[in-house]
Amino acid sequence: MNWSDEGFLISKNRYSENSIIAELFTREKGKVSGIIFGGTSKKIKNYLQIGNKLHVNYNSKNENRIGYFKVEILNAHSPLYFDNIQKLSCITSAINLIKILTVEFQTNKKVFFLIQNLFLILQNQDWLKKYIFWELELLKILGYDLELENLVEKSLEDNKVVYYASSSNSKKYVPNFLIDKNLEVDDLDTLLKGLKLVSDYLEKTILKPNNIIYPNSRILFLNTLK
Repeated sequence: MNWSDEGFLISKNRYSENSIIAELFTREKGKVSGIIFGGTSKKIKNYLQIGNKLHVNYNSKNENRIGYFKVEILNAHSPLYFDNIQKLSCITSAINLIKILTVEFQTNKKVFFLIQNLFLILQNQDWLKKYIFWELELLKILGYDLELENLVEKSLEDNKVVYYASSSNSKKYVPNFLIDKNLEVDDLDTLLKGLKLVSDYLEKTILKPNNIIYPNSRILFLNTLK
């Protein structure tokens, strides 16, 4: 089986002294694994950074065994943020979400273009707010729509509109910007509450029921924001 495509590097692990096993999320094939010969060499490993966009040629003589990648760099996204720990951690966490929530050889162009959009979001002043909506869109594409608009109750407190999501045994505050997307938010604490709400939903509704360990990359990302 032979094909060519473009994709984002979502994981890499050493396979031998000179080779690695890489996972890419490609436009036409979805998530695919392959061996990159020479992947540990200085010539190649510098652009094999998580999130970088690559052109890939895939070759496999046996469909039941892992194939081989030949790759060329298209866009070196991650190195742009080596001096910004928050954004670099955001990339790592976001890409890892895609790794653990998708399956191999399942085409999903919406996810591919969402990854592409992630790097546009990071160029914005209000990148964190946009990133929270990025996560919600990812979950929606994968079939886990939070549908906050249909879950919240509105109340008036101190002449201000406040939203809550109610369940059988709790009442959880929902930041207004998650309901009114046009609201400007310059308060980090409010953004963190929004991100925590998405994190709780992710853990209780998706990760735990599927026996997926809460990703350490997400914990590290959240810690950089505090």
